[in-house]
Amino acid sequence: MAKVVVDAMAMQRALTRITYEIIERNKGIDDLIILGIKTRGIYLAQRIASRLKQLENATVPVGELDVSKYRDDIEHDSQENDPKVTVAKIDFPITDKKVILVDDVLYTGRTIRAAMSAIMDLGRPQQINLAVLVDRGHRELPIRADFVGKNIPSSQSERIKVSVSEIDGQDSVEIIDR
Repeated sequence: MAKVVVDAMAMQRALTRITYEIIERNKGIDDLIILGIKTRGIYLAQRIASRLKQLENATVPVGELDVSKYRDDIEHDSQENDPKVTVAKIDFPITDKKVILVDDVLYTGRTIRAAMSAIMDLGRPQQINLAVLVDRGHRELPIRADFVGKNIPSSQSERIKVSVSEIDGQDSVEIIDR
């Protein structure tokens, strides 16, 4: 059984609020870059960048990060053990930049740990901040989001499903009983 907890309008408002918070915390958008974690984090990152452009009248670079090779909770083929072969679509330098890392759901923290490892292999940013649409709790690592669209307390027997119109045909967040 699925229960919609965030509809399209609520998602838009959450992303707009996150965008304003990013501007305020960074005192503008100088030296700012946005990296979206594959898959839905990429689309959320693009939406935040679009809103930043509307508000600040300047373009913020957006990159894509696939952290699957950096995950410590997924078995890797021994022949593909070199994490540096990760797929990253980042055509700008990240050294000395303020990185906003964007993901759809913050759960155990392992994806974010993997993303930070991937980022450090690409350069040394000035700082890394985390923006997530949903924080559901149940952390296994000491990681927290700097910008949160919605806190959704959930049990570990539930699943949070984020849908984005670019690939799912609609914007929503649902809690699904497993």
